[in-house]
Amino acid sequence: MFPIFTVIMKHLYLVFLFLLSLSALAQSDTTRVLDEVIVSAYQSNRSLNEVPASIGRVNEKELIRYSNTSLLPAVNAIPGVRMEERSPGSYRFSIRGSSLRSPFGVRNVKFYWNGLPMTDGGGNTYLNLLDFNSVGSMEIIKGPGASLYGAGTGGVVLLKSPEIKNNQIQLGVLYGSYGLQQYSASLQQRKKKMDAGIRANWQQSDGYREQSEMSRGIINTNFNFYLHSKNTLSATVFASQLNYQTPGGLTEAQYDEDARQARPGTGTALGAVGQKAEVLNKTAYAGLSHDVQWNNFLSTRTGVYGSISDFKNPTIRNYEARKEKNGGLRTSTRYVLDKTSWKATFTAGAELQFFTSDVSVYGNDKGTRTQLQTRDALNANQYLVFVQSEIDLPYQFYLTIGTSVNYLKYKDQQSVTAFNLLTKKFDPDISPRLALLKKFNESLSVYGNISRGFSPPTFAEALPSTGVFNPDLNAERGVSYEAGIRGKLLKQFDFDIAAYHFQLKNAIVIQRTADGADYFVNAGSTSQKGLEGRVAWTQPFTSGFIHSLGIWSSVTINHYRFKTYEQSGIDYSGNPLTGVAPDIIVSGVDIFTKTGLYINATINYTDHISLNDAGTAYAADYTLLGTRLGYRKAAGKISYDVFGGVDNALDQKYSLGNDLNAVGGRFYNLAAGRSFYGGLKLSLR
Repeated sequence: MFPIFTVIMKHLYLVFLFLLSLSALAQSDTTRVLDEVIVSAYQSNRSLNEVPASIGRVNEKELIRYSNTSLLPAVNAIPGVRMEERSPGSYRFSIRGSSLRSPFGVRNVKFYWNGLPMTDGGGNTYLNLLDFNSVGSMEIIKGPGASLYGAGTGGVVLLKSPEIKNNQIQLGVLYGSYGLQQYSASLQQRKKKMDAGIRANWQQSDGYREQSEMSRGIINTNFNFYLHSKNTLSATVFASQLNYQTPGGLTEAQYDEDARQARPGTGTALGAVGQKAEVLNKTAYAGLSHDVQWNNFLSTRTGVYGSISDFKNPTIRNYEARKEKNGGLRTSTRYVLDKTSWKATFTAGAELQFFTSDVSVYGNDKGTRTQLQTRDALNANQYLVFVQSEIDLPYQFYLTIGTSVNYLKYKDQQSVTAFNLLTKKFDPDISPRLALLKKFNESLSVYGNISRGFSPPTFAEALPSTGVFNPDLNAERGVSYEAGIRGKLLKQFDFDIAAYHFQLKNAIVIQRTADGADYFVNAGSTSQKGLEGRVAWTQPFTSGFIHSLGIWSSVTINHYRFKTYEQSGIDYSGNPLTGVAPDIIVSGVDIFTKTGLYINATINYTDHISLNDAGTAYAADYTLLGTRLGYRKAAGKISYDVFGGVDNALDQKYSLGNDLNAVGGRFYNLAAGRSFYGGLKLSLR
């Protein structure tokens, strides 16, 4: 493991070399105008320098500096946020240590799609259904956002479709290592009373491990109907089909012997290949939103949405089949009170979610389901009522006060050999938030906030792969204390630094039975202290070969510990939090020339990661280097981007998406080695 100081100096040295090599190629422009960053998190719709919260933002510019196949590298460039891949198509997403609960997928983080909930009423999010081209921007709220968004102590992610800017057709093709293929097409149409965007994408890969093939097809549509200058109706619909194989975790000995192998069988059981372990998911999602600006002071946004999923998952142990239906409503009303010396915005609203899932578990015989083992009919009802006040005080102070009341009830009807009804009604949760920001000028603001959040167990945790519903599993509850500073230094450097202390009670952690089945327990309390920072320097040039040069770096420092945690007579108090890297540094350089040539380079250092609660097994640290080189040009109504690149250029062998607390030490999932890609994106206006 490298000491954090050594790694920081290593990144600064690389940055210095880039600056030295480019200093003779261009002359800088002494004037620099930056686009103001407007965020919608906490329904603020205002400059980031006036929002008292830690928010990570990923726009189109950040997304297209990588391979255009996954959100993962752009997400991992945000301090405090981590996305992992166990195998192609199998992702884990965490904010500030929320991966503690995630065997895979998303837990403890709530997602919204174009303003409407994407996380279902059972607490699960099928983020892997979306392809790279479906997402135009992301805003990531770090820490509890319950005062406005409900359950999830990890944070909130606001996803938006690409903005419809003009009439155009786009076509794209990409090929890469490990049998990677991607084909995309989109149509955008803008008219006076309506605009529309339709996108289709197909992506497939042979995988970089045995039993890790993946394919995904998606059609995504968005429509905006301008009924009046102050009255808009928006519709969003996508249908996705995802198939990906699951190779399973390896022991350290198996990983060292042949890290590309799938989990092998034993003398009494077949392995991942023999049981044809995979996930098959067909999902359709639709949402309809209505925005009305009643007058200069009052506005309302109301949306309804629904989704259906057909989910099948043959595993080594069994064969699970789920039929899921999810729907709900979200509405909010804003009132602006504008006085001479102060201004206030009041927001009030509600969110309702209804979720049903018929879960049948069968035996698995080489990918074919056999005898029915368990059958559960799951129902969840969630209700959220929220209020918030944003007050612009004299002397450029900005105060935010908000709170929500949350209701949640689970019901499980079991009906294999006999009918059995189990219910779990969680106590109503009140989640307040208080935040204050002082803006000194356009180049400096400081803020502090205190927020409380809660996160109930998801249905996947209340009814884990053991097949036993656990009504005694309680919701996590935590309080976050945060302070931050952001702005510009010497008119050249943008910076954003945040420090926080998050105290979590009833932390939910994953455990496994002797045969590898998952189950979850409340693990006392945790203490999560962190420091996050991002600095960026962007410089345009008036003459010379270089058009613009950008250099940036993000740093995440985590000091996460189990505060009180005893399980089966073993005391884990004081141990590092499972699945969290103490230090992560990501740096990048972006060079654009006047001819259209460009290069994006990224280096990522991730520290060692604890793999079990006992703190006796660790995934090794690693350093990744990736570059993208391309030529982007517009000529009349045609523009194109020809590009190619390499990921993991150093060919590091490392484990990503580790299986935490795995029985028999099967923690390790090999990540992709050195891989190349190349593609073409063509736009016709």
